[in-house]
Amino acid sequence: MVNPARLAAAGLAAALAVTALPTAAHAANGTIGQRETVCATDLFVRTDPNGAWMGTLYRGQTFLVEGPRSGGYVYGFAYGHVNRRGWVQDGWFC
Repeated sequence: MVNPARLAAAGLAAALAVTALPTAAHAANGTIGQRETVCATDLFVRTDPNGAWMGTLYRGQTFLVEGPRSGGYVYGFAYGHVNRRGWVQDGWFC
């Protein structure tokens, strides 16, 4: 026979586990044509996918996804103090 108190405790534990996901789990890929907000703590802007570093975007700053995608990176315009076009790793937007 199933103990109702144990069943309720297990259900509560499962619900808490689902709602306590870290912020990074909510990050998403960028949508081409959209100005996306960075969810990562920092996100490097590069000259090419996996290329040389040319600046850093920080959480809350924005990036206009212009496309294309290449090897997990996306091309676009980095606003803020970077203020230039480049490549960032995709999947770190809110």
